[in-house]
Amino acid sequence: MIEIQREAPLAADVRRLLSEHLAEMFATSPAESVHALDAEALSRPGISFWTARENGALLGCVALTDLSSGHGEIKSMRTALNARGRGIAATLLAHVVDHARRDGYENISLETGTEDYFAAARRLYSRHGFVECDPFADYVLDPNSIYMSLGLGGKVRPA
Repeated sequence: MIEIQREAPLAADVRRLLSEHLAEMFATSPAESVHALDAEALSRPGISFWTARENGALLGCVALTDLSSGHGEIKSMRTALNARGRGIAATLLAHVVDHARRDGYENISLETGTEDYFAAARRLYSRHGFVECDPFADYVLDPNSIYMSLGLGGKVRPA
């Protein structure tokens, strides 16, 4: 059975997964367009971090950053290579959306890449109701980034 739990991102297996994530981001996008966070950054206050595990084995992770009153950002969504194709990302996404709703967020947003490598992620987000939006928080227009948002009761800012 897959268990999603809040966990500090400092465990060795989580650090490896996040390092793999960062390495792939830098391999697929220009450095100035990489917005992924490492384990230390994901440990800061205002960031909630969850893992998906099965019998103790790490399957994936996701984080939610509190940007401002009622607005959060999904960060560091990653599925382990050996767990791909099992719906782990969809399970983690549903979990973080449910958590944001329960915590009273009106809107959650994310940044992902425009390269073909990110096509599956963009399809996943679209299937779950996310729509393209303007850059948010400290992001600026970037040809290598797509910004997406999901309204949870508030008004989504369309692109």
